[in-house]
Amino acid sequence: MGKFESKLADLGITLPDAPAPAANYVPYVQSGDLVFVSGQVSQDANGFIKGKLGDDMATEAGADAARACAIALLAQVKAACGGDLDRLVKVVKLTGFVNSTPDYVDQPQVINGASNLMAEALGDTGKHARAAVSAPSLPFGVAVEVEGIFQIK
Repeated sequence: MGKFESKLADLGITLPDAPAPAANYVPYVQSGDLVFVSGQVSQDANGFIKGKLGDDMATEAGADAARACAIALLAQVKAACGGDLDRLVKVVKLTGFVNSTPDYVDQPQVINGASNLMAEALGDTGKHARAAVSAPSLPFGVAVEVEGIFQIK
């Protein structure tokens, strides 16, 4: 087990198999040393994490949903790296979409769930640029979707 997966294990996280695409796209594309990972929707062992922030879901629950997206992103990066997550050089950028009401304004706190996991598990490698935006709805009614750009070696 490499250094990143050991740190994840210390946090109580075992990376799942990379989720399969839900439609007609690939889970990631590599161009040079960059890996562009398709949006990962909020889900866990119990299925999709659904909800609308500002309506039936609290900010803290949304952050947990974003954390689940980050775990799926790392699973995709591991797959792109041939199973060796230690080939990850840098989390370049995350873009988070939050299923929220028009008056909800705490999207950054929700996407912190993903950003915080990257920093906790990867240290400086996990520090990244980011966008956190509202969406009136997301696929399957999920609460959060996060996509990412990663540099690998």
